[in-house]
Amino acid sequence: MAENITRFTTEALVIKEMNVGESDRLVTLFSKEHGIIKAFASGAKGIKSKKGAATSLLTYGSFTIKDKNGSLRIYEATPIKMFFGAGDDIEVLTLAQYFCELSFNFAVNGTNNTEFLRLILNSLHFLTVAKRFPPLIKAITELRTATISGYAPNLIACDNCGKFEDDIMYFNTEDGVITCGECEREQNAIPIDRTMLSAMRHIVYSDFEKLYSFDIPNDRAKLLSELTSAYLVAQTDYRFKTLDFYNSIKE
Repeated sequence: MAENITRFTTEALVIKEMNVGESDRLVTLFSKEHGIIKAFASGAKGIKSKKGAATSLLTYGSFTIKDKNGSLRIYEATPIKMFFGAGDDIEVLTLAQYFCELSFNFAVNGTNNTEFLRLILNSLHFLTVAKRFPPLIKAITELRTATISGYAPNLIACDNCGKFEDDIMYFNTEDGVITCGECEREQNAIPIDRTMLSAMRHIVYSDFEKLYSFDIPNDRAKLLSELTSAYLVAQTDYRFKTLDFYNSIKE
């Protein structure tokens, strides 16, 4: 039987890496064209290997991959952007790994993931290079991930009476809706002020070019971060290990 060998090149982010033997590495890539790709990088651990840097965690690069009967091997790898700044701070590093876990869980294979990959790359930049407040970048990433993945909340107005906003509105993480003070009847709904509601609406509804172009006080950003985590978990029933660890180091 003739071997079926194809070769393709894609730009992707390394979201997982695992050493195999003394010199090889198994990497998980997030590609905008192909979604999640798992491929071997032979000799990547070698000191002189040209694949070493490109196949390291949190590296965005160009990868030429050979598909031999369904077995994927990285033939060439060139780094484009390395988010090594994540290693300087445990909070930043944990969030960067959390963004990788979000990628693994929400990337869709066989379809275009351009917007989602762009979100993750930009969030890594603002987290590790621009050094924006980590809880705010976390909240932006979580809520926009939910929106891209079909879990967008309805933040237009009170779900019951249609009131646009109050000084305090209430957000239901299970239903993904807001209600005003007069209509709120759910005991588990989360109160949000005008600042938080405005931020949430911006994250969900703004054009991508304007997504990161706002700021809120750190105390509101922390509350927003807690809310977006609760919403993402409630909507998906996923248990994110890196999120659990992040919460443990923040307590």
